[in-house]
Amino acid sequence: MKLIINIKPFSFQLTRKLITSQGSIHNKVGLLLQIKDSDGNCGWGEVSPLAKKELQKSIESLDFIGRKTTKDSIEDYLCELPGALAFGLGACLADLENLSKSKLDFEGFDIAKSAYLLPTDIDPLESIIKYVDGSNDKKSSCTIKWKVSHQENNFKEEKTLQKILDILPNNFKLRIDPNGGWSRQKAQEWINELKNEPRLEWIEQPLPSKDIEGLFSLANHIPIALDESLVEFPYLRKTWKSWQIRRPALDGDPRLLLKEIEQEGSQTVISTAFETGIGRRWINHLAAKQVKGGNPCAPGLAPGWCPKGPLFNKNPKLVWEAV
Repeated sequence: MKLIINIKPFSFQLTRKLITSQGSIHNKVGLLLQIKDSDGNCGWGEVSPLAKKELQKSIESLDFIGRKTTKDSIEDYLCELPGALAFGLGACLADLENLSKSKLDFEGFDIAKSAYLLPTDIDPLESIIKYVDGSNDKKSSCTIKWKVSHQENNFKEEKTLQKILDILPNNFKLRIDPNGGWSRQKAQEWINELKNEPRLEWIEQPLPSKDIEGLFSLANHIPIALDESLVEFPYLRKTWKSWQIRRPALDGDPRLLLKEIEQEGSQTVISTAFETGIGRRWINHLAAKQVKGGNPCAPGLAPGWCPKGPLFNKNPKLVWEAV
């Protein structure tokens, strides 16, 4: 099948700056992809990495592939491409397959059922109080995610942890995410505080991505979820038997991730990398499949962090036209 790849760059600003131990994100840039077949049918995709160097690698890879190509050629390259580009191209091919085989019916997901990502630029206590007060009325998720260990904090996180636990209702879950910013000693100090805490759902990527031995060791004492390690070392997706935070927009061909989620015993949890409406179609679909499967815990879709507007429309054609 002969195909033409069309590309449009996009950019938008998050509603507030996301600060982690690895740096900060406020402006999001990427590429929208439209792949058109010889019959005029279109598939839609998005290249939406968090790292600028991966966006540059994706652009170089697209230049190598060329604007005129074939389905077989793209399929042959997918496993060798940057994860963000493989996501975009795989999504396009899935659309074209749907038109011919009617295999995939995209499901929506109520973002209010996502875990609530706390602001990272202020003390989180006030935000938690507001969210707890509003959760019962809105029937939203009772899961809170707290990113810690970033340099711009002007408060002591250990003291804040105790205050959070003092006000967090018993039916709420807490996820703590240092984004690989802890040493083994620091991680052990937090584990000592939390090892008997029933509201802790997991600690996400406590150690640097390369400290695989340390992560396996910590997992013997407290629930640990991997994120960055899974991106850097994809083999861990098969060997890590606990929670796996998967950001489809960084993860590669979304058709493969869909198959993983549907496997019995999957501990995959879908998370956002802040996508436009084109990428969000897949994020929501995978989140809906995850929740309906054997792993009903709340996905991490960061409600309220992306702005509103035509760039976030559910209709991919309208998103394309908005750029």
